[in-house]
Amino acid sequence: MPTMGALHAGHEALVRRARAECDLVVASIFVNPAQFGAREDLGRYPHDEARDGELAEEWGIDFLFVPSAAEMYPAGFQTWVDVEALSEGLEGAGRPGHFRGVATVCLKLFNIVRPDRAYFGQKDAQQAALVERMVRDLDLELEIRVVPTVRDVDGVAASSRNAYLSAEEREAARTLPRALEAGAEAHRGGRDAARAARARLAQEPGLEPEYVEVARLNGRVYLLAAVRAGRTRLIDNVVLEGDFE
Repeated sequence: MPTMGALHAGHEALVRRARAECDLVVASIFVNPAQFGAREDLGRYPHDEARDGELAEEWGIDFLFVPSAAEMYPAGFQTWVDVEALSEGLEGAGRPGHFRGVATVCLKLFNIVRPDRAYFGQKDAQQAALVERMVRDLDLELEIRVVPTVRDVDGVAASSRNAYLSAEEREAARTLPRALEAGAEAHRGGRDAARAARARLAQEPGLEPEYVEVARLNGRVYLLAAVRAGRTRLIDNVVLEGDFE
């Protein structure tokens, strides 16, 4: 289970799924500099290694792998993994190079840990689809499991970046999952899901949409959105067609 730490309920759901399906559970914590752009939040990304260690023990993680940047990217490192089509659009459009960093670090982690299965959350749907494709294309001997998004009581998807939100921004952020559900309802009625979601988001002045799109990722059809609440960038999605194993 690759993570960037700041563990939360979404990570716990991944652990529960892994614990149910595997004899041994390994989690990594590595804030991967290669997937952050020059103006992104690498320097302020939330981290609390002591708390993460306590949660890992509480959740029943057998091994916690916490490498340094120097270990993962030693001097002279120059080999990168590009998953072409799935890196384009959505997150890839707004974050050039992001998915190259994701694919490369995941491949390194898979080679180091040698898992039978790896667990990713639905909230990062494009990332999960990209890793699924990389595993398939490179004939890696592991299965990718995608676990449905965990939401807080107000509907906001669990995310490490939620810690950045002020009370007012958190209130505004509640509109994002509601907009996606409005889109899903429109889709069920044969109407334009993205248009319905955009219309709902337009009612919340505290959110600045970056994209709201319907996309097919590895056989599933999603309605995906990215918004900004103040300085904080949030992503979320709902599955319109398809399911997870």
